[in-house]
Amino acid sequence: MNKGDLVAAVADQADLSRAQAGEAVEAVFVAITDALKKGDEVKLVGFGTFSVADRAAGTARNPRTGETINVPASKAPKFKAGQGLKDSVNGK
Repeated sequence: MNKGDLVAAVADQADLSRAQAGEAVEAVFVAITDALKKGDEVKLVGFGTFSVADRAAGTARNPRTGETINVPASKAPKFKAGQGLKDSVNGK
């Protein structure tokens, strides 16, 4: 499922036009992104939790040349599925 498929599914489920559903989906994405940028967790009970994890600096190796490369520290978004989502996927 891509973003267009998601918009179509939301439009069907919520009885909205595709344009309204597209705006709603985009608003949800922006709200989650803004919260993560501020360092907040986004908890959707029954669905899951979006959070930000710190990645430590380290070294990597270029497989072609064997050269060592320094990789800077960074932040990465994470998602942990909630129990309701897990149960739904497993048919419970």
